[in-house]
Amino acid sequence: MTHLRWGILAAGGIAASFTSDLNDNGFTVQAVGSRNLERAREFADRFGIPTAHGSYENLAADPEVDIVYVATPHPFHAEAAKLVLEAGKHVLVEKPFTLNAAEAREVVELAESKGLVVLEAMWTRFLPHMARVREIIASGVLGEVRTLMVDHTQDLPDDPAHRINDLALGGGSLLDLGIYPVSFAWDLFGEPLTVQSHATFKETGADATIATIFGYDGARVATTVSASDTRGPNRASILGTEGRIEIDATWYNPSTVHVYDVSGTEVETYSAEVTGRGMHFQAAEAERLVAAGELDSPLLPRAETVAIMGTLDTIREQIGLEYPGEQPPA
Repeated sequence: MTHLRWGILAAGGIAASFTSDLNDNGFTVQAVGSRNLERAREFADRFGIPTAHGSYENLAADPEVDIVYVATPHPFHAEAAKLVLEAGKHVLVEKPFTLNAAEAREVVELAESKGLVVLEAMWTRFLPHMARVREIIASGVLGEVRTLMVDHTQDLPDDPAHRINDLALGGGSLLDLGIYPVSFAWDLFGEPLTVQSHATFKETGADATIATIFGYDGARVATTVSASDTRGPNRASILGTEGRIEIDATWYNPSTVHVYDVSGTEVETYSAEVTGRGMHFQAAEAERLVAAGELDSPLLPRAETVAIMGTLDTIREQIGLEYPGEQPPA
């Protein structure tokens, strides 16, 4: 397979993790763009990238770049993604895809009009152990799957200037951490029929803890807890009428899957060797789509990405969370 030439838009920590995984797994990273040329050059030197650009516009216009990974803070995802799409390039947008569903819809509609791939970088969706979870469920060994219980809880800095606590940067536990279990619930059960949410807040107004209950038909329920001020088990449990799945900490990273029958006897243990964090699997899916001439990934369809942002909008409405300068919902 001939790899596409990747451009990295923004040069922060998540961009470094992604680029490291691309390099370690044989992908081609052609260019990086930052609003600070010196920062772009430092990033390029660190990762052996041929070209450094001092603006996002120059990166988007680079004829040697085929696809761009957007790694800016959340409030700038939509703007950056549209810049890349207008330049005629495919785009992988770091999660959360945008600040809200209205922005997500704009990005997706632009990609559709251009005939370009746009994919949310919800990297957990593409990891081998999550693929195995789907296979186990599809086999019917769990019987009727009824319940998901999952947390993403971290003890992160309390500094008001830290990104996680800054509403102007989309800070808070929901968009940074909660997106993982919410997306997992969508992957397992689809769109919830009912959403109940509760939150606590920091002095900056950023949400510290989010707890949700999603209701579905067929007696199915998903519970999620996300927190930026307390670290929990970071495990996931899927309960069925004939057995259950337990995913070890940290479930959203490459992890080990345990399958138990109804008596509690372990009947399968699954883990996969992964080089790096496993962020290259989402890049591989984006490249597969381009090579196949497809626009929508079955692992994370664009309409689902928009709908997940809609669920996050509903949670935010219930807990009273708004971001500065955010456009109103469409």
